[in-house]
Amino acid sequence: MSEPLTLYKLIVLYMLTKVNFPLTNSQISDFVLDAGYTTYFTLQKTFSELIESHLIRSETIRNSSYYYITDAGRETLGYFEHMISRAIQKDIDEYLKKHRLELRDEVSVTSDFYKTTNGDYAVQCKVLERNASLIDLTLTVPDKQQASAMCVNWKEKCQEIYAYLMKELM
Repeated sequence: MSEPLTLYKLIVLYMLTKVNFPLTNSQISDFVLDAGYTTYFTLQKTFSELIESHLIRSETIRNSSYYYITDAGRETLGYFEHMISRAIQKDIDEYLKKHRLELRDEVSVTSDFYKTTNGDYAVQCKVLERNASLIDLTLTVPDKQQASAMCVNWKEKCQEIYAYLMKELM
């Protein structure tokens, strides 16, 4: 394994240990590419190798990959964290501090849909906080366009819907 690729893997692992929520491919890529550490294709190879070696796991929701560090990833970082320069660690820490709320909000509201066995579409809408579900709502609609629209609208309306449900059910 080449040394630069090892560094990129450690950067990803370091980022994932510094937050208590998953990060998306896009969120990690934004930092790594904007900082000029590597290219898009090298970073995608990095993700692939981290998943293959079970240092991170991936979950895909509506065309977004969400990455979680595994216990093996934490252990590996513990052995090799010293290989990440203090300057890079500082860049990551500052980036996460500056963008923490928007990064968390972006991954805490999810929605997806799938076709059911009877031909309808089940739309699953979630709001997560610290990897625990605040709300997990599944609705069935007759067509794909409605399912897609509900997924898009969930991001904008989830707080209103959650507040309404809490008020009505309490």
